[in-house]
Amino acid sequence: MKIFVSGIAGFLGSHFAERMLAQGHEVVGVDTLIGGYLDNVPQGAVFHQSDAGDVALMRQHLSGCDVVFHAACTAYEGLSVFSPSLVTYNTFQITASMISAAIHNNVRRFVFCSSMARYGSQEVVPFTEDMTCNPQDPYGIAKYSAELLLRNLCEVHGMEYTICVPHNIIGPRQKYDDPYRNVAAIMINLMLQGKQPIIYGDGNQKRCFSFVADDLQCIEKMVLEGGLHGEVINIGPDEEFVTINELARTIAELLDFDLDPRYVPDRPQEVRLANCSAAKARRLLGYRTQTSLRDGLKDMIEYVKRRGVKPFRYHLDLEIVNELCPKTWKDRLF
Repeated sequence: MKIFVSGIAGFLGSHFAERMLAQGHEVVGVDTLIGGYLDNVPQGAVFHQSDAGDVALMRQHLSGCDVVFHAACTAYEGLSVFSPSLVTYNTFQITASMISAAIHNNVRRFVFCSSMARYGSQEVVPFTEDMTCNPQDPYGIAKYSAELLLRNLCEVHGMEYTICVPHNIIGPRQKYDDPYRNVAAIMINLMLQGKQPIIYGDGNQKRCFSFVADDLQCIEKMVLEGGLHGEVINIGPDEEFVTINELARTIAELLDFDLDPRYVPDRPQEVRLANCSAAKARRLLGYRTQTSLRDGLKDMIEYVKRRGVKPFRYHLDLEIVNELCPKTWKDRLF
């Protein structure tokens, strides 16, 4: 098959593209390199450094493709409250362009990488796919809006689609010099430099972290196999529901680091308890968690050590700077 991967230089997109190439598929991909590294792009892929929001270019790049895996996105929940134009353009608008170009090229199947942010705050956890979405921030609103757009256009034009909802993915290749996202990667980069992690609020927000290798088999089935048209499926574990404090302690133990975190005020609109049920993925995709949080963090630490620690790059502009804006970004505390 000829598979198109948006966000191919990013964390998830590069791993998936590599997996497809290893199976003998032809892979074409785009990335702006906002959130990834050029050396993430796997050898053998046809790579275009292009904006996925440029519909004319996407029509060219998608020529002859059978399936699209759309992973490109500026996946910044917290930042989206302060840079809504940037984040929603690179979440909703690029998806509109990708869908339009895919339909123009008679692509058979479109697999959209959504986000747990679609659920927002719910009365109970874990989140299940049948819950009414209640996104809390511009990023979550844009992701859910993109899902609705995909569903609408696919129903009109007859393109098959599936929506995967990965959450808090960790592992090698994740961007760790980004001050705006990837909490585990940020903590690892800081502690390896002998610096204390910065934690928002009291650190008792709870999350599940998903090792990238555990997600790839599920995404592969969505891309390559039939019978999943119209499905929304959470991808990732519902075990090891941990606080951010516990995450910091685990990383510190693995690094033999004397932990004394610095606490700063909560970020606006941050969801307190966020955990997705994996029941549907187990039933439809045979999902099972094979990598524990501790083992996944070990792999991340080894990756950062091999690549070398980096200073944090404040590579995205804040559009709204006021008293609510976190000092971590406004004053560049990392």
